[in-house]
Formats: sequence, C-alpha cells, structure tokens
Amino acid sequence: MGMQEDKRPDPLELLKKIKETEERQKEDFGKLKIFFGYSAGVGKTFAMLEAAHDQMEAGVDVVVGYVEPHTRPETNFLLHGLSFIKPKQVTYKNIQLQEFDLDAALKRKPKLILVDELAHTNAFGVRNKKRYQDIEELLRSGIDVYTTVNVQHIESLNDIVAKITNVSVNETIPDYIFDRADSIELVDIDSEELISRLKEGKIYREDKVKLAQQNFFTKENLRLLREIAMRRLADRISAEQQSQSGSTDKFANENILACISPSPFAAKSIRWAARTAEAFHCNWTVIYVETGDEDRLSIKEKEILEGNMALADKLGAKTLVLHGNDVAETIAEFANISGITNIVIGKSRKQEGFHYFGRIDFEDKLISLLDKSEIHILSNNESSREWEQASKKIAFKKWMQHWSLSWTDTSKMASILLSATLVSYGLQMLGVEQYNLSMVYLLGVIVTARMTNGYVYGACSSLISVILFDVMFVSPVFDLKIYDSNYIVTFIILLLIALITSSMITKSKIQSYLIVEREQRLHVLYDINRQLLKTRGLTNITAIVNEYIGRLFNRSVVFYTKNDKGGIQSDLLDMTSEDDADYLISRDEQAVANWVFLNNKIAGSGTDTLSGADGFYLPIASEGEVRGVLGIDCKKEPFNHENRATLQMISSLISLAMERQELSDKQRETTVENEREKMRSNLLRSISHDLRTPLTGILGASSAILENEDTLDKETQRRLLHSIQSEAQWLIRLVENLLSVTRIQDGSVSIIKTDEIAEEVIAGAISRIKKRFPNRKFRVSVPDDALFVPMDATLIMQVLINLMENAVKFSPEDSTIDVFLHEKNKQAVFAVVDYGEGIADEEFPFLFEPYKANNRKNSDSSRGMGIGLSICMTIVQAHGGKMKGVNRIDGGAVFEFTLPLDEE
Repeated sequence: MGMQEDKRPDPLELLKKIKETEERQKEDFGKLKIFFGYSAGVGKTFAMLEAAHDQMEAGVDVVVGYVEPHTRPETNFLLHGLSFIKPKQVTYKNIQLQEFDLDAALKRKPKLILVDELAHTNAFGVRNKKRYQDIEELLRSGIDVYTTVNVQHIESLNDIVAKITNVSVNETIPDYIFDRADSIELVDIDSEELISRLKEGKIYREDKVKLAQQNFFTKENLRLLREIAMRRLADRISAEQQSQSGSTDKFANENILACISPSPFAAKSIRWAARTAEAFHCNWTVIYVETGDEDRLSIKEKEILEGNMALADKLGAKTLVLHGNDVAETIAEFANISGITNIVIGKSRKQEGFHYFGRIDFEDKLISLLDKSEIHILSNNESSREWEQASKKIAFKKWMQHWSLSWTDTSKMASILLSATLVSYGLQMLGVEQYNLSMVYLLGVIVTARMTNGYVYGACSSLISVILFDVMFVSPVFDLKIYDSNYIVTFIILLLIALITSSMITKSKIQSYLIVEREQRLHVLYDINRQLLKTRGLTNITAIVNEYIGRLFNRSVVFYTKNDKGGIQSDLLDMTSEDDADYLISRDEQAVANWVFLNNKIAGSGTDTLSGADGFYLPIASEGEVRGVLGIDCKKEPFNHENRATLQMISSLISLAMERQELSDKQRETTVENEREKMRSNLLRSISHDLRTPLTGILGASSAILENEDTLDKETQRRLLHSIQSEAQWLIRLVENLLSVTRIQDGSVSIIKTDEIAEEVIAGAISRIKKRFPNRKFRVSVPDDALFVPMDATLIMQVLINLMENAVKFSPEDSTIDVFLHEKNKQAVFAVVDYGEGIADEEFPFLFEPYKANNRKNSDSSRGMGIGLSICMTIVQAHGGKMKGVNRIDGGAVFEFTLPLDEE
C-alpha cells in the first residue's frame, strides 16, 4: 500500500498543471484594462488616450473604436495621430445615432482597441444590447481593449450610489466584468479640484453646471463616491492576493441566501447579497418561492420577477425556483438543509386592513422556523407612492380573481347541491336524524370545492348548504330559524367547518397541480437521460432531444450540429402541431445560431444579444468546445427563467451524450485504423513469402536458358519457358488479388451491385480457370430457373476463380472439382467442392487470414503464405454475405459462401 501511495500524483503539481492550462487558454483571449473613476470629469478618457499613445510609440497597432465626443480641448488633442474606426449610423425613432461598429473592429482586428463608456446601452437594432458584450466579443477574438467606467455603473453598487446621490443610474455592468479585467487603473483627483473643473465648464456645458452642483456634484456626494471607488478597488486587490497566494481558506464558511419576490425592491436584496458574498468570498443563492398563484401575477410583476432573476444571474448567483404553499416554511426548510448561514429579505411597510388582522409577519415566522441561519432585513420604506398604489390595485385584482365566476362551475355547484338535497330527503324518509343530514351537505361542499376552480364556489356552497339544511330539514320546514340562538350557533359552526374544508381542498388542488408539473419535468429529465445513455449516433441523439424538448415545453425545436467546415448545419426541425416554425431554419435565425456557436453564449429572444430574433438559442458545450446549438420557438411567448434553467440542465445531458458519441467514434476510427495497419503489415509479410518462390523459379529458368542456349534441346527450352509463363501468371493473379483486397479494405472501391445471372458468372469463372488448367475436370450444378443475384460480377468471379484454383492445388489431378449453386432462405449459396486431403484441424482458426505466425501455412498456399482465401472473405463480406470452409466426411473440403438476394 505504501508503494502505491508513493506513486500517486502530487496534488500541488496537479494544481500547478491546471493553472498552466488555464493560463495557456487565457493567452488566446485579449487583455482588458479599465480606467476606473468615481465620477464624470476625473480624466478617465484622457488617461486612456495617453496610455494608447504610449502603446503606439512602442510599436503596438492601436485603433480608436469609439470615444464619446468631448468639448474638452486637451482630450480632443490626444485623438490626433490615432487610427479610427468609423462609427456605425443607427436610426432610432427618426434620430441618427452613432454606435461602436463591432463588425468593422473584428474585421480590422488590431492589437489594441479603445472603446469608451463600458456601461453604455446600445441603440435598438445593434447586435448586442450592452457595450460590455461588444467588448467580450473583442476579447474572445484576441483583441486587447482599453475602456472606461465610473463606480456608479457597477451593478452591485448601483443602489448604494442611488441612495447617496438620489440619482438612479440605469446603465450598469455585471460585477464579473470588473472582476475579470486584467488590470484596472484608478483615475483619481481631489473632490475640490473636480468641483473647480466643473465650475470652469470642463465637464458639462454652462447651462448644466448649476443643476449638477445642486444634485450630483456636492462635496459630500463626491467624497462618499471616491471612498466607495477606492474600497471597491481595494477589495479586488485583496481577492487577487488571496487567489495568487494559493490560500485554502479563500472561501469562508458563509453561505448567503437572498429571497426575492415580484417587487422592484427585491433587487436591493440581490445587490446586498452580491456585495456581502464578494466581501466574504463565499457562495450565494437567490430563490423565489412559487405558491401556485403565479398565473394571477400581472404582466408588470412577471417582468419584474424575470428582471430580478436575470440580475441575480448577471451578478453570479445560483438561482432556484422552489414550490410550496407556505413561503416561510419552504425557505426555512431549504436553508436548514442547504446549510445557509445568512438570509436577506426585504421588509415592507406594515400592511393594514381587516384581512391582515392577527396574521404573523413573514419575517417573524421565518425566524421561528430557522435553526442556525441569521436574518438580515432590508427596509423598503423608501418605496414610491405610485408603486404602493399599483401594488394595492394588483392585490385587489388578485383577490377578485379568486372569486371569479363561470357558467360551467356554477352548474356543477347547483347539480351537487341538488343531489345533496335529494339524498338528504331519501335519508330522512328512512328515519335518519336531521343532524346527520348535515354531513351530506358537508360532503357536497367538499365535492364542490374539488370539482370547481377558485374559492368562490366553496364559500358559496358552504353558505347555501347551511341555508338549505336550515330551511328544508329543521322544523318547522321552509322557515329560516334566525331567531333561535341554539340553531344559530350550530349553523355558524357548520358554516365555518365547510368554509375551512373548502379552502383547504382548494389549496391542496393548487399544490397538487404544482407537484404534478414538477414531477412531469423530473420524469422528462430522467427519461431524456435514460434514452441518451442507450442511444448511439448523432442523428438519433438529436431526434430524441427534439422530441422530448418539444413535448416538455410544447414548442418547436431546431438542433444545429457542427459540420465538416467548422460551421453549423440544421440537423432536425421538430414542429409542434399548433404552429409553423419553419422560420427557425431561415437565414436570419441561422445567423443567430451561428453567432451562438462561435461565441458560446446564449442569444435571441429574451436575451441582451440579437434580441430581435424570434427564437431562443442555447449552446451545447462541453469542456469549452461548442458541439451544437439548440433553438426554441419563442415567437408567441419568450422563455422564462425556470424554463431556461430546465433547458440548461437538459443541455448538460446533451453535451455529455455528444461527447460520449464523439469519443466512441474516435475509438472506432482508431480501432479500424489499427486493423488496417495490422492488415498492411500482414500483407507485406505475406508478399515477402509469396513473391520469393515464383521469382526464384523465373530467375532460375531464365538463367538456365541464357547460360545454356546452345546446348539445350527444344523440349527442355519449351518446358523452362512454360515454367516462366506459369510463374508469371501466378504473379499477375497475386497482384490482382492484392489490389482488390487493399482497395476494398481501405474503402477506395465501393461495391456497385447489379442483378446478374449467377450461372453466367460461374460459367465465366470456369472458362478462365480452364485456360490455366486445361486438363482438369469441372462439374457444375445449378437450378433449373435462372437465379438473379445482386453482385459485382467481376469481384464474385474472382472469388470463384480463387476457390477453384485452391481446389485444384489440393486435390488429385484425375479428380473432379464440383461447383454448386442453389437458393436458401433468400440467399444465393455458392459452393466449391474438392476431393483431396481436406483441411488440417490446426489450420481452421487461420483459414481466412493472409498471414499466420509461427511459420504456419494457410490452406490456399502452395508457395509460402498465399492470400487467396483472405481476399475471398473480404469480397464476400463487402457484399454483405458470409463464407465458411468445412471438411467432407468422405474426404476433401467444401468452401461455401452466400450472397443476399435482397439488396437491403
């Protein structure tokens, strides 16, 4: 055991190799340098242009991709001497806008390009929604980039800056862009000097200076922003130091969970969690709990929820959607199981109204259910009055939707209550006590709640049942006993029981629907995984994927795979019966799919890249290599976050299946190539043996004639010349056989089958063999009716010649060679029979091999190691047939081969 442990690789060496591999991969990417500031006017663009001039003087190919127009003469002066890429003209709402021309930059491909304003949002119609996505494409193409950004544009700091300055910034960049930059240069000046520059008109025009001084450019604001910028850069430096030192405790034991809702203020919780996770260098998760009321969310709420999920993804969180009746219980259960240490939630203002009376606050209930997690509550009291009013309207609409009516459910309720009344009458006539009849109506309430939608029918059936029971079965009948206090208490209790029961049944219906939906998705995922594990062939894999995804999402699907030219091709389009999705393989949609294939990023409908497309496109990648692209129909409705998460899980299964198929194909190619090498080697050995004897005979006979030309009689010369001719013919046959077998094995010759009359092929073979052996006897047995066999007549004739030649060699000269042909089980059976000594038992394992080790001779060799039978087997197998050799009981051997009569 000790010796085995000593042979194990050193973990530190493995980590070193992994880092070296990552560094080699990074060499193919461009370098990103960010000029970072805490406010406009600190000199970011000026510093970037100065650095660009330094690079140009050092011989670097520098190009200005885009620089925001400035009124500052010192900045404009630095633009002189630099090469430019002409901005792209984009028309938006009848306004001509200038944007960075990404395609021109990729075509020009300089060593270094300058692209100002990293957080800029591109105009509608440009390929990418954000400029940082343009820069990512430049980096992937190996182009170095210089760019600029201010602290208020970093996504996780957006709400803090907004709180300080009372200015909400909409243009932001994900934190990972800032963190992954190769270098960051802080451009910093004193806040007093910045205000002086503002007053001098070096930042904004004179008409905007006063307004800026009153709002953003105050001393307090600038000092705080400057501190935040420095701290953010210091956090980055600290993280880099920990990473480079190889510290094993980089990830703390903290695990942060942010709980969100369809509220615009949930973004505050997400950003707080992102900042905290960055500070502790720990994992963090964002979850949303579905309770079954999501179909009642307004369009605005759904958009906000999707936006919150997208924000969490952009900031690097793990996002999950959980299902449960009670939000607090679901979150607590997840936190206790997952080892969450910190939970952040938003606290809204105290809700007022009679329906909130006695209800425990969400955060109080969550605290009571948690084991070890700490809760951080963020106040949302700064919410605007407009949002509060909109929330109340939405809440009222939700409440009203719970009590909506329909003719179908109303008729169901009426029928059930009528049936309960008739059953109660029947039981009363049988002498059942009136108090027991109330159970019949309670059963009717349960059935009504089970068979109808919403809460309204359960509540209405509860009230109507109590009234019917009171009027129809409590004496005096047909009288509402509201004056009797005893009956009133009984009826109130009965009403409460019915209401609670119907409400619980309605909630259980909603929960069961969610469970069935989740179970269906899990079953589909399991089924896809099971099918992919046993499926072979890329076409079969794509067919299974399209079928299951189309069934799961009820959308049309297209699968693009890699072609031989390094691009993609549409392998399969699976359309649902409800729509026509031919557009998924249109030229425009294929261009989007090709971009996804080249850049290994999602694009299309609902994304920030090529969002004008009607399909959503997801790369199928493994180990950084894109193996295909999956396209989903989103023309009617975009993909939500949960659907994307499910699709990404499926894509990981697809990538594993495609990777396994690729490895299998490579292994098969390697095996085939090894077999070919082995065959070539065996053939060379066989040739070396088979050529030696005939060449020696030809050399000896020709030398004898030349040396004894005057002394040899004519009979001796004729005998020697005949020997030379015979040996030469044998060599010609050997070369023909050799060429045939090698060309068929290498695949350079395709078997072209035509319907041939088998008797004519046999006759042709016998006529050729008789020219070589005129004294031998051949006997042929064929069916009475002509037998048409799909074959390559020339090759099959060669098989018959080889078999008959083999029979001639190993049978007495006065014996007869029999050739048989008949039909059996839709197969044409050919047989060549000789009456010689037969095949030795030790030769059977090597009968159809061209070369045997240990100096064995195969059965068709009279000189060395012949390859005739090996060639026969190769030709027959290429026709889809089979071949065998056996000994006869009475002596001799039979070589039989079959050819299928059906070409399929």
